Order: sequence, then structure tokens, then C-alpha cells
Amino acid sequence: MKFNLLIGSALLVAALPSAALAEPVLLISIHGLQPDDVIQAEERGIYIPNLKRFITQGSYAQGVRGILPTVTYPSHATLITGVSASRHGIVSNNSFDPLQINQGGWYCYASDFKVPTLWDVAAKAGLTTANVHWPVSVNTNAIKWNIPQIWRTGHSDDVKLVKALATPSLIKSLESQLGEYAPGIDENIEGDENRGRFATALIAREKPYFTTIYLTALDHEQHEQGPDTAAAHAVLKRIDAVVGKIIAAQLVARPDSFIAVVSDHGFSKVDTEVNLYRAFIDAGLIVLDANGKIKDWEASPWNSGGSSAIVLKRPSNPALRARVSELLEQLKADPKNGIAQIATTSEIAGYGANPQASFYVGFAPNAYAGNFKGAAAPLVSPSGSKGMHGYFPDMPFMRSSFMIMGASVQKGRNLDEIDMRAIAPTLAKAMRLTLPDAEVPAIK
Repeated sequence: MKFNLLIGSALLVAALPSAALAEPVLLISIHGLQPDDVIQAEERGIYIPNLKRFITQGSYAQGVRGILPTVTYPSHATLITGVSASRHGIVSNNSFDPLQINQGGWYCYASDFKVPTLWDVAAKAGLTTANVHWPVSVNTNAIKWNIPQIWRTGHSDDVKLVKALATPSLIKSLESQLGEYAPGIDENIEGDENRGRFATALIAREKPYFTTIYLTALDHEQHEQGPDTAAAHAVLKRIDAVVGKIIAAQLVARPDSFIAVVSDHGFSKVDTEVNLYRAFIDAGLIVLDANGKIKDWEASPWNSGGSSAIVLKRPSNPALRARVSELLEQLKADPKNGIAQIATTSEIAGYGANPQASFYVGFAPNAYAGNFKGAAAPLVSPSGSKGMHGYFPDMPFMRSSFMIMGASVQKGRNLDEIDMRAIAPTLAKAMRLTLPDAEVPAIK
């Protein structure tokens, strides 16, 4: 099923009353938050009073249909631009690295955006902006007070890296009252609580007009322990407390605020890891050296958890394309390999996904693509993770969250299912701004 680039009818009829005046906007992302964890919190035994306020005192989506791939960085790029991955340019979490030389480097740099972001249009309008840990936020002049998300190896030098790339002296000035800022690679709940304190202090001190904040521990816990588990629910309860403090600070600083809570994707329980590299090595499409490292390639997986873009070195070569297509179909024919679908070039374009991909492999809900692990790794193995995302956005379990609250927002309104690309233009509308490249309209 192709990803329809037109907004669904449910979104067209969703009503969000227009504000008479521009509103300051606070945008909080809770990584991997499933909509039902809030909407059905009582039934699931999750006490999250701050998030539940959005259900009774604001408007909320029953679910948000995302983009391909349904992973962190492309989704957050869509949340801040209103366009699909092929348009904004952040097509995966990690940059394409067929020779495995970039130490798993991520798309951290805002210079990779191909379209304006909400930060850009806000700054252009003379509005002050702030950010704590939002993905793809390094090296942009559009954020006045910026603490970007970046890490490299988990070494202590990562702390210096964040400070070097943040707004000069910003972290140091906040640390004087709050203690050390969390390292970029820290995805535990304590890291979120730390960043929440920094966000609260930054809002109170600077009173930015548009603020983005990203909290990541729920995703981390769902990868480690699985979604819909007591461990994940316990982390969400602590995140709720962080959100409550951030909102309280925002309403003191900017009482007329438009506040949004979003997430980037849903989650699936998994038990199987599929090593596409094994199949490509065996087929002679990837060549290893004597030390088991990749030295050459004709075709390579570009993994995103529950999906994998397949990139050809010579995409216009029909023989190579046919060879890779045959291999993928052979893999799909064996159920133990966990491949649910294979999208071709035209279908990839229909999803607004990675234009570098000649094929896109979608996995079954219990399986995902594993990273390169050397010459001896088998094709299929037990999963090293208990939860995963990255699947095709058609999958209902990949639905993410959207909740809003503010003076202009109708209380208790269920917006039904919406398109993720509608969120950024809706936030722009609240600030009386326009995102020129947005692919779908703002919610009315």
C-alpha cells in the first residue's frame, strides 16, 4: 500500500479553533510514546496526570500516521518541517556508510535539512527560539538558545562536544545552578530528568517564544524491556513528572502558550534479528577483506530497524537491479527471514521515502534488520532487543502521538487519526507563521 501524499479525510474535518493572536509554542517530544499509553492510561495502570490533562483540557489525535522510515531522526525532521523524508533530506537515523567507517554517525546536523524548519521561520519572523536535545539540531543559527543532541562514542569527550556545539556558555551558565548536564548518549530516565531541569531553567530565564524539547528514556526502555511492560510504564510515569514541571515553567513564563506533546513512532515486540549483510556477502554483493571488514560493495542495506533501504552502487544498471531483486525475493519467500514486503522505486517515491533506495525491505512485526557484525554472523538470530520500530507507516502499531493544549484549543476533542506532516504547519499557524514547503494543511 502506497503512502498517500494527500491528507486523510479525518484530518480535513478535524476542528481546531483559530486563535485571534499569535501564541508562543512549546513542543515536547516523548520518544516512542504510543497514543494508547495516554488515552487508555487508566486501563493500563499508568498514572500520568500531566499528560492526561491534554485529553480533558486539550485536543488529541487517536493516532498519528508517520513517514517511512518510522525512526527517530526522519520523524523528528518531519515534525519540525511538515514534509516527508525525501523532501527534508533526513532519510534515516544514520548516514549512508557502506564501508562502515563513520562509527555509526547520525544525521545530527541541521545543515542537512533541505527545507525550512519551524526554527527557521520563527527566527526569520524575529521570534526567540530555544532547544534542548531535539534531533538534527546541531549547527543552526535559527536557535538562539541551543543545547543540541549529539554524541560520538560515549567517551567523556562527548561532554565537551555538546558544550562546544551548544550556544556559547549556555550549558556552563545553567550548570552553575543545576550541576552537570547529561551526556548526549545518556538515554536513561535520569538523563531525561536532568534535561528536564535544564529545559525548565532555560524557559524560566529566557522566556523563548518557540521551544523544542526531546525526552528519550521511554524509547530506550521499550527497546530494552519491550513495549507495554511494567518497566516502560514506570519510566513513562517519571517522564510525566518531567513534563509537568516543564509545562508549569512555560505557563509562568508565557501564560498564553500553545503546548504540544508529540512522539515519533509506535513500537512492536520483537524476537528475531535478520542480518541482510549475510545474504549480500554470500551473493557477492558485499566483499570483505582478510580482516572481515567491508572493502567493496555493489549493493548495501541501509537499516532502519523494522525496514531497510537497499542502495545500489550503480542504480541504472539493469543487470545489478535484477540480481538484487532476485535475491530479495528469495529471502522473502522463506518465512523465517521475516520479510513482509519489498517496495520498488515507484512505491518508495509514493511513501516519500529515501530517493537513494532502489528497494525498501519491510519486516514482519516480530523481526528487524540487524547491523553489520562481521563475516561470521548468521542470517537469522534471536533478537538482541525486545522492542523495535522503523516499520512501514501502514502498520497500525507504528502510530505515534499528538496532543495540544492552550486557550485556543477546544477541550476534550478527539482529532481521530492525523498525518504527521500536519503537525508542523499547525504549530506554525499558532505562531501566525507559514511553512512554505509543508506538504499538507494545518489542522483546522
